[in-house]
Amino acid sequence: MLIDNSPERDLESVAANYHAEYIHQPRNPGFAAAHNLAIRRAIEEGSTYHLVLNPDIHFGEEVVPAMLAFMEANPDVGLVMPDIRYPDGQRQFLCKLLPTPVDLFMRRFLPRWYAASGRLARYELRHAGYDSVMEVPSLSGCFMLIRTEVLRRTGGFDERYFMYLEDVDLCRRIGQLARTVYFPGVSVVHEYTKSSYRSLKPMLYHMHSAMQYFNKWGWLLDSDRTAVNKKTLNQLACGRQVDNKPSR
Repeated sequence: MLIDNSPERDLESVAANYHAEYIHQPRNPGFAAAHNLAIRRAIEEGSTYHLVLNPDIHFGEEVVPAMLAFMEANPDVGLVMPDIRYPDGQRQFLCKLLPTPVDLFMRRFLPRWYAASGRLARYELRHAGYDSVMEVPSLSGCFMLIRTEVLRRTGGFDERYFMYLEDVDLCRRIGQLARTVYFPGVSVVHEYTKSSYRSLKPMLYHMHSAMQYFNKWGWLLDSDRTAVNKKTLNQLACGRQVDNKPSR
């Protein structure tokens, strides 16, 4: 199945070449709504796993088999994300705590102060090392392998998010049913253009999604977020170090 949210039907020939069903949605209902079409089809066909990935991801043939093997060996894991790298080989720190409004605001509008304060390192769990498997409450939707049964139980993506934070919301709901895990055994390359930092329209989408997220889960009062983040820091044995040591 190929779901095309673009105004033109340019991808129809691609679907034909692979004998895939083509669904054209020129009004673009958003990433979450479009992806749920594919998720529902995966559920109907009895698929065991579903892979969510961005079009700007590149990876070798060893990646998916290694992640499938990890999932098969760990049935309590509902979602797994591999090591993510920039094209130049540098790591992308995409393992995060559940966000607070302060985290998202400072990271977007006051990045230097946010980094210098040490909050960025804490939020992105940088002191965990990223060199071993770890349970993380918020993983990036740029590359996520998910058990289809878990998607069925959670209902897939929340379609109220047009773009941005739909992955945080889904990861959080999956985390209530199963473990959400970072697996550094394999790496993928993510070009990661950060369009919401460069263009007004994506930035407005990002802000709207943030409002949707905090309206749903809580702005300043979110006891579940507090408990999950505390548990994560304790499990990683880096709570005190991250809290007190500024990022470099």
